[in-house]
Amino acid sequence: MRRSKLAWVGVGAAVAVIAPFTGLYPVFLMKAMCFALFASALNLLLGFVGLLSFGHAAFFGFAAYVCAHVVKVWGWSPELGILAGALVAAVLGLVVGGLAIRRQGIYFAMITLALSQMVFFFCVQAPFTHGEDGIQAVPRGHLFGVIDLMDPIAMYYTVLAIFAGGLWLIWRTVHSPFGQVLKAIRENEQRAISLGYKTDQYKLAAFVMSATLAGVAGATKSLVFQLASLTDAHWHTSGEVVLMTLLGGMGTILGPTVGAFLVIAIQDYLAEAGAWVTVIQGGIFVVVVLAFRRGIVGEIANWLRVRL
Repeated sequence: MRRSKLAWVGVGAAVAVIAPFTGLYPVFLMKAMCFALFASALNLLLGFVGLLSFGHAAFFGFAAYVCAHVVKVWGWSPELGILAGALVAAVLGLVVGGLAIRRQGIYFAMITLALSQMVFFFCVQAPFTHGEDGIQAVPRGHLFGVIDLMDPIAMYYTVLAIFAGGLWLIWRTVHSPFGQVLKAIRENEQRAISLGYKTDQYKLAAFVMSATLAGVAGATKSLVFQLASLTDAHWHTSGEVVLMTLLGGMGTILGPTVGAFLVIAIQDYLAEAGAWVTVIQGGIFVVVVLAFRRGIVGEIANWLRVRL
């Protein structure tokens, strides 16, 4: 099984490396990877801790604004812009998580949604965000002062490295003692408390980490599209990334990535269908919920476990 997993990782890495030369648009691939990292960040919270957040767009969108502002107005380099976005998302996650983790279930979801809407309206009113116009023409600059990110291929491999690093960090976290405690909290929080674990601290740590990775994804997306807009901070984006996670399979490492690529592909390649895109997404979601209760990757993994 270990060799099989390593083989699949190798195949995936090879496909990712050659993808821009197969006729797929680099911008499409970069957008999908940004949302895949965003969905994976949410999955760390939803799939491994059991906390459903409807407010993760706040971290994604606000980090995009911060990165775009410091890069365009202050002249920071792209790597410092992404770092700034991630740090602000971490602080925001600490505040939101500190208020929300004391509740569970629908109450937790509603608190995160309400606080996310507060961040959204702040973005509407704050002078540096430029309201509905957003921050446009964000310069990509030179990575570490050397690599020109205006080159689509250079930008693609930069996004790929960030995505791969984020995915590895999530995998490492899930398979660490810390990750095992998170799973224990998901399965039975009262039992984890009886064993002496301070579950609120673990949940807060997971929430901050999830928010930080969502911020990295948002900041990277602002450089890819050279734009930070209100759409990134809207609650619809939170709902969309929840859909990606459930389609791919929550509680799996690759599930959110598969779900993100599926949803982004539908949106991009069926854009001419107009409003029917939403109907198609809804139909696919219904089919997956009815036929693949564990999500696409979850069902495949379960099928392999049974037969191997």
